[in-house]
Amino acid sequence: MKENSSMCETCFRHCILQEGKTGFCRARWNKNGIVTAKNYGQLTSLALDPIEKKPLVLFFPGSLILSAGSYGCNLRCPFCQNSDISQSGSEHYTEYLSPEELAAKALSLRSRGNIGVAYTYNEPLVGWEYVRDTAKFVRDYDMKNVIVTNGCVLESVLDEILPYTDAMNIDLKGFTEKWYRTLGGDLETVKKAITICSKQCHVELTTLIVPGCNDSEEEMRLLASWVASVNRETALHITRFFPRWQMKETEPTEVKTIYSLAKIAGEYLIHVFTGNC
Repeated sequence: MKENSSMCETCFRHCILQEGKTGFCRARWNKNGIVTAKNYGQLTSLALDPIEKKPLVLFFPGSLILSAGSYGCNLRCPFCQNSDISQSGSEHYTEYLSPEELAAKALSLRSRGNIGVAYTYNEPLVGWEYVRDTAKFVRDYDMKNVIVTNGCVLESVLDEILPYTDAMNIDLKGFTEKWYRTLGGDLETVKKAITICSKQCHVELTTLIVPGCNDSEEEMRLLASWVASVNRETALHITRFFPRWQMKETEPTEVKTIYSLAKIAGEYLIHVFTGNC
């Protein structure tokens, strides 16, 4: 490792960062020899959403949750629907909200049906320190913490956030290493995260079906049977692809494909849901 450089220990990439430089995710940087979240408290999005939008359908259904997002992501999914923030860095317009302020905002919305804070929109765990720090205050108000993540983080990060996490929706983007390499991710890292998180909080999974990429019956059987081996009661959301970002010319997934794959998943799992149909 070069002089004045430090290694990021957030995800499988282990980016080596020179002083003042950001990593692949554009959200973590080397500041005075320590790799930390450059996007700490820098919010790009804040909205009161239905919990089902996360999507979570078995966790406080019918409730609302304050959803907060920043910038940055450690994957490069060409179909990302939030690419304007997930694939940007500190050049994106943000407003700073301290952990105390975000938690207080959540509390102020309790009378409107808000149950807590969801860390979402971009990949929240590239800024896990802010998630951890805010989650502590949210818990002090006896409210809930929800994380919507791609799951491409190391166990050390999960150790920091899981004590304060009530529910997660984790993207399981497919079940082949080839597809994950295309997205810039690592399947085994995600599988390990799902296994760990399923033992410590409520977990639901989302698989976006992209035509010609992860839409085979064989892959769905492998995916669903593996999820069942972790916990057969885990909810799996099988969702329809629509053209986005770098895949604007790709046709949407056929509705019949979504229902066919959901039927296969239902042979292994108790809770299977379809989305975007």
